[in-house]
Amino acid sequence: MIIDFEHKMAAHCENGVTANLLKFYGIELSEAMIFGLGSGLFFTYLPFLKLNGAPGTSFRPMPGMIFKRINKALGVKTKTMRFPWNSDKAMSVLDKKLQEGTPVGMVVGVYHLTYFPEVYRFHFNAHNIVAYGKENDKYIVSDPIMETPKWITEEDLKIVRYAKGTIKPKGKMYHITKVPEQIDIKKAIPKAIKTTSKQMVVWPGPIVGVSAIRMLAKHVKKWESKLSPRKASKYLGSVIRMQEEIGTGGAGFRFLYAAFLQESGKLLNHQGLLEAAKEMTIIGDMWRDFAVAAARVCKARPVEGESYASVSEMLYRLADGEEQLFKTLYKMKF
Repeated sequence: MIIDFEHKMAAHCENGVTANLLKFYGIELSEAMIFGLGSGLFFTYLPFLKLNGAPGTSFRPMPGMIFKRINKALGVKTKTMRFPWNSDKAMSVLDKKLQEGTPVGMVVGVYHLTYFPEVYRFHFNAHNIVAYGKENDKYIVSDPIMETPKWITEEDLKIVRYAKGTIKPKGKMYHITKVPEQIDIKKAIPKAIKTTSKQMVVWPGPIVGVSAIRMLAKHVKKWESKLSPRKASKYLGSVIRMQEEIGTGGAGFRFLYAAFLQESGKLLNHQGLLEAAKEMTIIGDMWRDFAVAAARVCKARPVEGESYASVSEMLYRLADGEEQLFKTLYKMKF
């Protein structure tokens, strides 16, 4: 049995899953609007938490937050379930929802996804897909970063739903239970912008928002002198990987948020948002420039003037730019 579900690609898995699930229930929004209303732009630096042997960085909030926030903003009811110790029950409940005609979002690990090209498999346990049908022992899934739907066996799906390592999925699955007759996008936009701005410039503590970018900049400058060349390269390479390869990362998320600000500015006829969109695009370009320069440094192929110190200064400038922009957005009148 296969549900009549439309698969569409997206730049980021959780955005794509959210957009495709909402569209199934008649709510069609752009990926940029999904990302913006879900307050998906974020930054955290966790030097005390090692991921694959390097300090943790993240350009997104915790997995599931975008889905949770946008549905709350739109008045959409959802249900999330976890089965920490019972994989058989997790698969049984999934089958039941599919029999009821309900497409189901799931969090899975990437490393053992059989339809992923081997070069793209790595230990990342916060990937999102949608199951929308089953025939014999195979499920058809919509993975938003894939061009077409994919088939996966029941045994292989069970494995990725219970991937081991950091941030275990534990069989997490979620679906929409009820949608309102009408939604008010214009009302939701200002609240979402405030939430994102709080994440970046208001929330206290050095490991979140622009404060975290500055802490990372401070540490990057010291890596060359305090660590071995191999370890310093690994640490900096990890930052680039989180930025450019996992999800859409630093630059990509900034471009998505710029598109959200532009779309919102047109909907609300708000010149301030349109100007902010231009600034956010510039910041996205700066993140991309940082990634290129940092890649050359960690590969020991810097051009003249590039070093751990110079890429550290780029991070400081990024923190200054984002602080100015999000303080403006936080105080903006709608």
